Amino acid sequence: MSNAIATIPAATDSPETRQYNRLRRWLGVADFVLGLLFLLVLLATGWNGTLRDLAMHGAYERYTLAVVLYVLMLMLIGKVLGLGLDYYGFRLEHRYNLSNQKLRAWVWDETKGFLVGVALASIVVELLYFIIREFPQHWWLIAWAAFLALFVLMAQLAPVVLFPIFYKFEPLDNAELKSRLVTLSERAGTRVRGVYKWNLSEKSKKANAALTGLGNTRRIILADTLLEHYSADEIEAVLAHELGHHVHRHILKSIAVQALITLLGFWAANWVLHYAVERTHMFVTVSDFANLPLLVLVSTVLSFLLLPALNAYSRYNERQADRYAFQSIASVEPFISSMNKLADQNLAERSPARWVEWFFQSHPAISRRVVAAEAWAKQAATARK
Repeated sequence: MSNAIATIPAATDSPETRQYNRLRRWLGVADFVLGLLFLLVLLATGWNGTLRDLAMHGAYERYTLAVVLYVLMLMLIGKVLGLGLDYYGFRLEHRYNLSNQKLRAWVWDETKGFLVGVALASIVVELLYFIIREFPQHWWLIAWAAFLALFVLMAQLAPVVLFPIFYKFEPLDNAELKSRLVTLSERAGTRVRGVYKWNLSEKSKKANAALTGLGNTRRIILADTLLEHYSADEIEAVLAHELGHHVHRHILKSIAVQALITLLGFWAANWVLHYAVERTHMFVTVSDFANLPLLVLVSTVLSFLLLPALNAYSRYNERQADRYAFQSIASVEPFISSMNKLADQNLAERSPARWVEWFFQSHPAISRRVVAAEAWAKQAATARK
């Protein structure tokens, strides 16, 4: 290995990058707080019960239809309350020259996102309250198993059902690059069902790539913004990292972790729900769907409390995937250059504050990933001597 890597000065974050990421974090915090307050106000004022009564009236006392109307009303109110923050996020991307999307296209995407969200949420909530009605004593265990199955199903269907609603995909027409990436995938022990160009530039100037789907829907997707500005070696390095997740079985491990967390969540929801029914008499029965905001609140609080631990676990997986990439490519230089390019193109912080990385980030800081690549290269060079 040449000494070039060792002598590259560490890139620093520009004031623009730090300001952009700081505003994105505050936007996320504001969105979280707004959602939390919405749930608390519903429960404290009893408006959740009022909305349930309206739903039952609108559905002519038909429970199943009333559940759908209740979900629709909750999500519509939530969307209206958060519309200002959503629009600020849209303007923020334009302010920092990261978006190509026009206002009309953004509104259409928001509309599609809302409709898809309502459809999926209605299915999930209908299933949940069906299980609660049929199995009131052990509903949380049965719901846990059902939701775990849905999670796996959605991971498999998302690339072919959900993603195309928002983005256009087409088979990659670069035969040489496609062959190179498929060969890399086969060496990693995974069979992909295709390599696709992801027309991300219609909406964003950022770059990205992913290995998506499960089983027959597993595919490589490469943003056109990545294909346009990155060399074949750099694209290979990015994909090698993604394949590292497969080699280390991170998907299966993540499903297992998610299963444990979901089990804890359903247990906590069951305890809180019975407390609300039997002690505080907030609801008459556990099958009263007016308690949906309470269940969502339990899930929200639990997710918040577990976020640092889950991010730490994710960063550990990302480091493992990076090491696999180092071993799989001829030189780590394309990995380093791709990391620096992605940081510049996406306005990602190379060296965030330690507390920011600890709490907010699912990936190690880019500066740490670059240092790890340099250290691996030096170690490999020493071993060859």
